[in-house]
Amino acid sequence: MNYSLNQIAFALSFTLAIAMQNETKAESNESITLAAGCFWCTEAVMQRVEGVESAVSGYMGGHVENPTYKQIVTGETGHAEVARISFDPSVVSLDEILEIFWLMHDPTSLNKQGADTGTQYRSAVFYHNEFQKEAVNKAIAVLNESGKYTNPIVTEVTKTEIFYPAEDYHQEYYDLNKQAGYCTYVIHPKLKKLGLEK
Repeated sequence: MNYSLNQIAFALSFTLAIAMQNETKAESNESITLAAGCFWCTEAVMQRVEGVESAVSGYMGGHVENPTYKQIVTGETGHAEVARISFDPSVVSLDEILEIFWLMHDPTSLNKQGADTGTQYRSAVFYHNEFQKEAVNKAIAVLNESGKYTNPIVTEVTKTEIFYPAEDYHQEYYDLNKQAGYCTYVIHPKLKKLGLEK
């Protein structure tokens, strides 16, 4: 099949326009890193929020380089299980992301979410800029004053550190392992409670 120079030029300009549009969209996205117990839950919840472009499970906040899951579960590396969230603020706001974050776990529980116990399961927000830091601290103050919780919020608010993506088998864990016990008895009920799954 022969193409004219005009057809080739049009195809190239169209492809370039799409690539630039995708790059602009990616640049306009915002990221925040959240720890709310097991990262399988955090990832599964956030992936279902409209406007969230990606949720990647990983580790942050520790003192060991390139940690493995086997090291993390000992609680000795100092890392938290986190999900790095990339979202489009024109679709979902930071305040809305944080509202879901507060609802999806118990931010008054120190180093424990359900049966998951240890510093690796702590509640934490790793902010990526000063605006996020202010928004998180304001939200904590409002929630503490509201009387919603009997105990004060213990969520750690820390500047983002090196993010180590978790091993491949942790990514998309819920979607790939819906019949697993943890998914059936912990993640699915949480998604249902938040209205993200039937």
